[in-house]
Amino acid sequence: MNFKRWFYLLLFLLFIINLFLMLVYGKKTFEAQDRVKPPHRYDYHFTLISEEVDNEYWRLIEKGARDAAGKYNVYLEYLGPKQADNIEQLKFMDKSITGKVDGIIIQGIAHSNFNQLTNKAFERGIEIVTVDTDVADSERKAFVGSDNYMAGVQAGRAMIKDTKGDQYVGIVTGRLDALNQQLRMKGFKDAIKKENRIKLVDIEVSNITKSGALQATYDLLKKHPHINAFYGTSALDGSGIAQVVNQFKLKQRTYIIGFDILPQTLHLMEEGSIDASVVQYPYEMGYQSVEALLQLKNGDESKTLHHTLTRVIHSNDIQDFYEKGTVYENHTK
Repeated sequence: MNFKRWFYLLLFLLFIINLFLMLVYGKKTFEAQDRVKPPHRYDYHFTLISEEVDNEYWRLIEKGARDAAGKYNVYLEYLGPKQADNIEQLKFMDKSITGKVDGIIIQGIAHSNFNQLTNKAFERGIEIVTVDTDVADSERKAFVGSDNYMAGVQAGRAMIKDTKGDQYVGIVTGRLDALNQQLRMKGFKDAIKKENRIKLVDIEVSNITKSGALQATYDLLKKHPHINAFYGTSALDGSGIAQVVNQFKLKQRTYIIGFDILPQTLHLMEEGSIDASVVQYPYEMGYQSVEALLQLKNGDESKTLHHTLTRVIHSNDIQDFYEKGTVYENHTK
């Protein structure tokens, strides 16, 4: 009898203890759930599709876009191929349209599928803004970026001004099928065509990589050892050209003008290996692209072209940029 009494007493105590623990920890669980913030509600969902996802230049465009997205309560996705590939870019574009995003920022691509996809987006009410490179004959609503033709003209004029005597020019370009590279070369050719002492010798492709720029420069100098001037049309070309020129230890003074001012380009300009570079503002491109999409979502289609600044700088301009802060992040926020 005593055994049963103690057994029931023990069960009762266990019940009381379990009940107490349930009440205490259950209360804390509900309190914790009450403290969880609801998911943030964004006004729009935009996608930025890069030419090459880890390219330094495109990362600067991304930074500008993210800063603008944060300011205007926009959810921004950043997508792109690991290596420059038009078909992969178009696949990301198609997926974004299927995913029913509110707007897409993408480099203009000279491909029939690009026009088809911009039409598809237009039919579904998705706004398209091209950045860096434009395709004006598509259903894109706006373009944000450099006037690439004029940037090429500026490069040509700089070479004319900075050099004396005959100049035999080799061009290292990122991609022959990229519209922005084509326009930078066309502007350059038009700028020098009446200057008889400056002659374009040959063009090689870097595929927008440092190793590609090294190989392209090497090939140009092996085929044409009399080349004494170079023009690089994409961000990594200038540093690749300078490295090979320094390795060749050429007797003649070699003039080099590049594109963009990535840190290695600035360093080579300071030490005198690169003479000049065309400055773009990729941060501004990204920032203004988001703003352009927002204007379109709000029914404002008045401005189609948003040209960001380009200019040529030399080594004596670099200190001024350092004092004013990075040239890429000059947006007043």
